[in-house]
Amino acid sequence: MSFAGEYLAQLAAFAARAPLPRVKALHLPPPGGGADGKGEFCALELDDGSLGLSYVLLGDTLDRLRGGGDGSRLIGTDPLTVARRYASADSCEKTIGFAAANALTRCLFDRAGFRPDASGDSIGQMDPQPGEQIGMIGLFRPLLGRILQSGARLTVVELKPELAGEADGYRVTLDANELAACGKVVSTSTLLLNDTLDRMLGCCRNAHWFAMVGPGAGCLPDALFSRGVTLLGGSWISDGAGFIDALKRGETTSAFSAKSALTAERYPGFEALLDRAA
Repeated sequence: MSFAGEYLAQLAAFAARAPLPRVKALHLPPPGGGADGKGEFCALELDDGSLGLSYVLLGDTLDRLRGGGDGSRLIGTDPLTVARRYASADSCEKTIGFAAANALTRCLFDRAGFRPDASGDSIGQMDPQPGEQIGMIGLFRPLLGRILQSGARLTVVELKPELAGEADGYRVTLDANELAACGKVVSTSTLLLNDTLDRMLGCCRNAHWFAMVGPGAGCLPDALFSRGVTLLGGSWISDGAGFIDALKRGETTSAFSAKSALTAERYPGFEALLDRAA
């Protein structure tokens, strides 16, 4: 079964236990994003305040979300029905569905009294060492410094041909098979939206540490841990109103959220959460 299929099956089991809050709103970043690369995520809000994030800059997704009027049609709807759009092949539908699924995950965590551990490490606690071969899926410049300063060797896999080649201290390639030489890999949760998760994990078959990080990594981790992901690093939103206001302005949301880290060793498992939430 695909990751989407497993994730949605878990959420259906959660929905069968107790009534769910309805969808309150879909919040979008401003046109063209915001300053300093902000404005990359939307947030779907439930009536109980739960927020789920999803990346919106794949293709024309943000333009379609802004022009389609879907936000107003979502108000008052069943969040599980919306979450099932995550299984769609359409990028816009998938984005909305993933945000709804992540909002339901936060709802479950809150009802179960569970909060992931805090993490101040943007590179997924991989602890790069001199001479190690590190892989990065997608060129994320804010993460480069920590890795390169450690003396590790970095290979970045990209989809954009114009980025390929040697750079200052690292190399960008279009060939994902080169990840097979990497013992540690860091990726963002964009893999969960562009249908490359299983292929990329297959390319990382020799990695003993695979960290998936970013604000959109707010999903249930069970099906990721079973596939070889070792750490899921997302954003724990502590001030929903402040977060939404900053997101809609295209400003930093860091004052209203904190980095979180989930590992299999520190995660009780979906069934335990479900029992605690009942």
